[in-house]
Amino acid sequence: MLERYEVETFLTLADELHFGRTAERLTVSTGRVSHIVKKLERRIGAPLFARTSRVVRLTPIGRQLADELAPLVAGMDEAVRRATDAARGVTGTLRVAFLGEWTAPVLLRAVALFGERHPDCRVDVHEAQLSTTRSGLLDGSTDVLIASYPFDGMATGPALLSEDRVLAVAAGHPLTRERSVSLEVLADHPVVQYPTVTSVEFKRDRTPERTPSGRPVPRGPAGNTFSEMLSLVALGRGVLPVGEHTRRYYPRPDVAYVPILDAPPIERGPVWLPSNTTTRVREFVRAATDANPR
Repeated sequence: MLERYEVETFLTLADELHFGRTAERLTVSTGRVSHIVKKLERRIGAPLFARTSRVVRLTPIGRQLADELAPLVAGMDEAVRRATDAARGVTGTLRVAFLGEWTAPVLLRAVALFGERHPDCRVDVHEAQLSTTRSGLLDGSTDVLIASYPFDGMATGPALLSEDRVLAVAAGHPLTRERSVSLEVLADHPVVQYPTVTSVEFKRDRTPERTPSGRPVPRGPAGNTFSEMLSLVALGRGVLPVGEHTRRYYPRPDVAYVPILDAPPIERGPVWLPSNTTTRVREFVRAATDANPR
């Protein structure tokens, strides 16, 4: 059996590929790192690292060992963390947010059920803006966000809402005479864009660069908020694919909505930072799912 300090030293050196930086991370001497690695190599019977005066790299056997050990260690750490969380109970403060007014009722039902199940955990609720959704999750000011999928680089829970897509156009636009349109129509009109901070996959889903047949989609101006984007539509600066709930929550006499026949539905649900998957977050996602059956 390998000792934990041996595994930690090996995996740290496999990550850094530098004895000095490894020693700094582990707050030990470089000699200690070298001694542990040599001991491991003697036990295994083969070199784990190829090193010269300038370069340290993993041997094929070292790479295999690192690839197999890393998920085992992560699983052990996660098991210990879950046990610690369970011993402490669900307490403290959970910061949740919603993006778009149509997600607020879903969030409030989740908060109510979570509060019944975990009365010792305080839940702070706030509305997020398009420009701060990702930064809020990254800096910890938001633990769970109810928002649209996809959301690059984040963990997502079961979808809680699903809605058809419609095309937002200016009230006097020729497309208002159509009962429905295809995604191919996006090639014929500028499409209003989301803010630059919006995730890449989300923008690719909502405002694609090409139609299903491969025709390029002209880019219109970008808005900083959803209301600003609808205002650009109303001004005739472009069209914008949105969810059908926009009709109800953003009613405007200067914007019309035309159904899109061949677009997949938009789904919304909980989003959180993978490294912030605490017991509080898991229990809130479970409560959100139970409180909002589809």
